[in-house]
Amino acid sequence: MIRIGHGYDVHRLVPGRELILGGVKMEYEKGLLGHSDADVLVHALADALLGALGDGDIGKHFPDSDEAYKGISSLLLLRRVAERMASRGYCLGNADITLIAQRPKIAPYLAQMRKNLAEALNCDSACINIKGTTEEGLGFTGSGEGMAAHAVCLLYRRGEKTIFL
Repeated sequence: MIRIGHGYDVHRLVPGRELILGGVKMEYEKGLLGHSDADVLVHALADALLGALGDGDIGKHFPDSDEAYKGISSLLLLRRVAERMASRGYCLGNADITLIAQRPKIAPYLAQMRKNLAEALNCDSACINIKGTTEEGLGFTGSGEGMAAHAVCLLYRRGEKTIFL
């Protein structure tokens, strides 16, 4: 049995916060505002995985009203999602994530981001694809007010032979 999920997340950029994307601390004059570390890329992926499981979203499992999650690493939340996935017998087939931001450029950080996500999900980094795009100066992401991310994933039941044509 295979399952497909989609996730979307958005956060405002503000001064005085660290910018963390894909678990990588990046040098940038602003950071993402949120209750956790606000890693928009990881949040979109976690939502895609929970969606594929039919299990709500990260707000349901890790609400911003709970002080236990204040400032928490999104990679830790992703590990908890991976545990839910494994407990139901699912493995990640692949995930494809798109970061929407005018800047900074993420190309120099992609390998480390993929490694971080793969470690959190206990899979090979070849299962993770990350790419960035701008919106040509349009909208809140194009003006630098915030960042957004979309993620899609495919899960398969561990131990089942799956043939993709």
